[in-house]
Formats: sequence, structure tokens, C-alpha cells
Amino acid sequence: MKLQVGYELHYEFPQPTPMILMLNVHHSRVSDLHTPDHAILTPSVSIDGYRDGFGNWCSRLVAPAGKMTITANSVVNDSGQPDRQMPDATQVAVEKLPEETLVFLLASRFCDSDRMLDLAWKHFGGAATGWARVQAICDFVHHHIEFGYEHARVTRTASQAYEERKGVCRDYAHLAIAFCRALNIPARYCTGYLGDVGTAPPYPPGDFAAWIEVYLGDQWHTFDPRNNTPRIGRVLIARGRDAADVAITTTFGPNTLLSFRVWTDEVIAA
Repeated sequence: MKLQVGYELHYEFPQPTPMILMLNVHHSRVSDLHTPDHAILTPSVSIDGYRDGFGNWCSRLVAPAGKMTITANSVVNDSGQPDRQMPDATQVAVEKLPEETLVFLLASRFCDSDRMLDLAWKHFGGAATGWARVQAICDFVHHHIEFGYEHARVTRTASQAYEERKGVCRDYAHLAIAFCRALNIPARYCTGYLGDVGTAPPYPPGDFAAWIEVYLGDQWHTFDPRNNTPRIGRVLIARGRDAADVAITTTFGPNTLLSFRVWTDEVIAA
């Protein structure tokens, strides 16, 4: 199937302001792009690109003073299959983990797993290891946190999400990641597009989504503690230790986000 994905961001800047954008579809999905997902800036300014330490594509620019629109619209080919389930996937002993996974065992800005060791072992130490333990974590997080956009707070850590029991998709992801890392399971934060294909209406407003990837067996697996069910049409943008690594925009100066729109819609053949 094909998915039309895109965004439209309207900003206002009181002065020229450097920005970093992380809005392009991840390089692992570039071959699925039916049309390019180039960012269109109004007014037009020059953009430089680079890859960060996690392989994500980043764009640098200086936004001029005044109003600015950043938008993109693309079509992505997708298998149309839900997230793959591998319930027999096993946990790997730390000493046998690939070196590139080790950074995702460490506490980070929002996934303060070092503060949650006792909690993690209390809640999940008696559970079966491997896939079953990660699913138990996602089940717990899914029911522990009350979702609501009014609960969004960009400074909330995993331990605070546990205590406050409210948040948005990034908080679900942070808490699940922190529990996994506390139990010596590598886990990383993902952000991208996720539409409503295969789900029942009514549909919420479009937004970027957060989920997690966990290393079991010999590969990374997708889990989604917010929705806690296999979903169709997940399109990755970026991966990192937590949301601090994959902010869709980072601005180095005062600004106002005037409006924000995201879409992930199935393209229905005529």
C-alpha cells in the first residue's frame, strides 16, 4: 500500500535564529519513498545537511526574522503488514551483546533507568525473560499512564511519568525504555509517522508518534507501549537514546510555533 505523509509547521521568529530539523524519513526507509520528502521553506533559505551520531539525517538553517513555514508532502510504499511479532525472541546476556547496542543500556536525559532499578525488578523481575518480559513492561506502562495532550511536558523524565501517571506517547516510550534498560535489555527511542490504518474511528488529530525498539535475539524489535497493539503503516524518522536525541526541530533562540499539522493517510487507488 501507499501512505501520504507530511507536515506543515508555522513559526514566527523575532530575530534570525539557527535551527536544526530532524524531519526526513529515516535512511532505512528511503528506498520506500515514492516521491521525495524534501522540506520546503517559505521564505526560502539555504539548508545544510549532516548525519548525527545515530545515523539520523539532520538539516541546519538560519530562519529569518518574521514568519516562516516548513512543510513536506511525500508518498511512502509500505508493506501494509502490522508490526512483526516474535514471541520466542530471547534476552541476550550483557557480555554477549553487540557493541553498538551497549549505549542503549545506559541511563539518559529522559530515561533515568538508574533511578528505577528497584522498581523494575519489583514489577518485572519475576516475569519470564525475553519477549514476554518486554511485553509485560509495555502492558504495565500502557495501563499505568493516562494519555492526554493536556498532560504534555517536555521536561518529564521516565521516573516522573511513573510517579505522575500521565503523559503523551513520548512518556510511554521513556518509561518502557527505562524499565528495559534497568533489566539489562537494550532499548531505544523512535519517532516517526503513524496513521490510523486498520484502526476504528473516530481518529485523533494527526501527530508524530513515539515508540520503542528493543534488542532481543539477534535483532531490534518494535514495541509500542502507547497503543500496545501491532500497527500498520509505521514510518520511521529517527532513533536515539530518548526524545532529546530526536527532536523534530531544535531552535537556538526565542520563537513561537503558530500552528502544527501532521498527516499519515492511506492512498486509495482510483
